[in-house]
Amino acid sequence: MRLPTVEDTRDFGRALGRVLRPGDLVLLSGPLGAGKTALAQGIGAGLDVPGEVTSPTFVIARVHRGGRVPFVHVDAYRLGTPGEVDDLDLDASVDDSVTVVEWGGGKVEQLADAYLEVRIERGDDDETREVTLVPHHGDWSARLASLAAR
Repeated sequence: MRLPTVEDTRDFGRALGRVLRPGDLVLLSGPLGAGKTALAQGIGAGLDVPGEVTSPTFVIARVHRGGRVPFVHVDAYRLGTPGEVDDLDLDASVDDSVTVVEWGGGKVEQLADAYLEVRIERGDDDETREVTLVPHHGDWSARLASLAAR
């Protein structure tokens, strides 16, 4: 799907956030500046998270409470080994939260039996984003059907 502006990316994240539920794991992939954090901000809004959702780059993980579901937002860019991922204890909260991991490919898939991969690519004009949703197991395909019309 094509998202022409950063605000469109946030709006899509908001729509995605509305279909998420406790236990969901979402992996965001794409190059630097692709819009992973903007999408996560929209997801937070869709989960009714109060306050601002900011990049967890320097703290690695932030937990946002007070919304419809606790929202765990992780930036795994600087995590190199499985042990470093294990040290975050994400498996302790994954069943009760929506967990969104930027740069999580190859690092966190084992946290859930089913997960959604969101691939974001930058367009030629630096504003446009191309988003591809890749469901892995579970009922993701059925749950995402409402988003396909976007």
